[in-house]
Amino acid sequence: MPQKTLAETLAARETLHVNCSHPMCCKSTKLDVQALIDRLGADHGSMHQDLVDLFGCSDCKAAGRERRPVFFTCIPDHEGQQPTFEQR
Repeated sequence: MPQKTLAETLAARETLHVNCSHPMCCKSTKLDVQALIDRLGADHGSMHQDLVDLFGCSDCKAAGRERRPVFFTCIPDHEGQQPTFEQR
């Protein structure tokens, strides 16, 4: 069982980015978590080890650069975690 699923990531309103580690590229792409769920299933893991083999950098491939590992950035929903204040 994965540590965290794509469904949990979507429910938490977290944003996932996949990043190229090639020093001449460093491309970052925001992932559509719902599209990943549609493709992989809601119970698929959303951690690095669950996704790393599914992604490669298309820009590096097109440029003929050697394939480098990708890494992921997860950005929490900070606005959703902020306490709401009442206006007086």
